[in-house]
Amino acid sequence: MGPHSVNSRHDPRLKAFASDNYAGVHPEILQAIVTANGGHQISYGDDVYTEAMREVFKQHFGEQAQAWPVFNGTAANVVSLRSMTAPWEAVICAETAHINTDEGGAPEVAGGIKLLPVPTPDGKLTPELIDRQAWGFGDVHRAQPKVVSISNTTELGTVYTPDEIAAICAHAHELGLRVHLDGSRITNAAAALDVPLRALTTDAGVDVLSFGGTKIGLLYGEAVVVLDPAAASGVDYIRKTYMQLSSKMRFVSAQFEALLSGDLWLRSARHANAMGRRLAEAVRGIPGVELPREVEANAVFAVLPKDVADRLRKRFRFYTWNEATGEVRWMCAFDTTEQDVDAFAAALAQEMAAS
Repeated sequence: MGPHSVNSRHDPRLKAFASDNYAGVHPEILQAIVTANGGHQISYGDDVYTEAMREVFKQHFGEQAQAWPVFNGTAANVVSLRSMTAPWEAVICAETAHINTDEGGAPEVAGGIKLLPVPTPDGKLTPELIDRQAWGFGDVHRAQPKVVSISNTTELGTVYTPDEIAAICAHAHELGLRVHLDGSRITNAAAALDVPLRALTTDAGVDVLSFGGTKIGLLYGEAVVVLDPAAASGVDYIRKTYMQLSSKMRFVSAQFEALLSGDLWLRSARHANAMGRRLAEAVRGIPGVELPREVEANAVFAVLPKDVADRLRKRFRFYTWNEATGEVRWMCAFDTTEQDVDAFAAALAQEMAAS
């Protein structure tokens, strides 16, 4: 009958290193969806699962925290930033920020939000780098800076510490700016530093958080989490206007409750990070492979010959990060196994030897 079930259109034994979005749904999350199924619940978020989800977010981020589920990460960012800015205001971000490079122009097109990008060496902003765009206040000819947006982990796999975020928030607030954190991989960052989620957000002074669920095992769903109610307004209405109000919200909310009510988020993030470190160590000694960045979470960046990357990609999917330099990115997920990592490293060694 073949290597996999007749009901499956793919071999579930095959793994990729292209993105943690490639991974399936964590079994505990699937069970939460099944548990929430059956019978009727009030739609559009007035259900018992969404009520419980909101309380779980308060436990992690403080009693003032307000959480709104949305369908995907781009929406979480756009809804967050739109709720924080007036039409004439702008968002300062790293040049490599997901909102600037990988969201199809959604902040500008769908959100009408002007972005003010800043080049960075490692994907991380600093107070000094923020100042490169934090100017022109009161100048009617310039979009007015209003929000600083950072990503943790960053798009280059680096991790902001609580002190680094606190310094950014303090500086931004002194300038009258608010701080948004794109946390599509916030769980990986917290696990890497062994700190609570609020240490990288509420306690550091972050105003609004885009909390990522999909990359850490949800079927679908992210959340806009307002940590300072004075920093954002109209989230309910913006979420609806931007087509992000789920009618059967209980199934999104039940996933977040399962992820955050216990240690599932931490177990999953620690495992993905550990596989990232294992992968880095496994390929570090292969002649001709260069690792230009330290592995801080679950992303591994490497430089290798294009022909090797093209051949290896036929066996394990992954993306080229920089065509000019030959830098590629390998991502590990909650379901990446030691065997997956070792098989990938062995295949890389074979292709490098053949080259």
